[in-house]
Formats: sequence, C-alpha cells, structure tokens
Amino acid sequence: MVKKNLGNLDRILRFALAFWWLGPWTPDFSFVWANWIIMIIGWIALIESFVGWCWLHNLLKINNKD
Repeated sequence: MVKKNLGNLDRILRFALAFWWLGPWTPDFSFVWANWIIMIIGWIALIESFVGWCWLHNLLKINNKD
C-alpha cells in the first residue's frame, strides 16, 4: 500500500479537473492526439483523486498531506 501524499484540496481540484475533462464539457481539438492526451490526463487525475497518491509528487518528494 502506498502512502498518501495528496491533501484534501489537491484531491478535490483533481476530481474537478477530471469531472470537467471527462464530461460533456471536454475541450475538443482538431488534433485527435490532443483529445487523447486530455482524456488520459483526466483519467489519471480521477484515479489520483480517489487514491490520494501522485507518482510525480513522489518523484519530486512533494507531500501535501497535512
């Protein structure tokens, strides 16, 4: 089990980003690859908001968990 490194505000903001980018309000670009990147980032943000752990925070030794 991984140790949580995201605080509550960070998790809420990631959930809001995922809700926006995976919902009907998703920005639509003419490049297909850009739409795929937005979808992937949205899913990563959603998973991280529920799990409370971010690999990039872990790599950079950032801990927002209070």
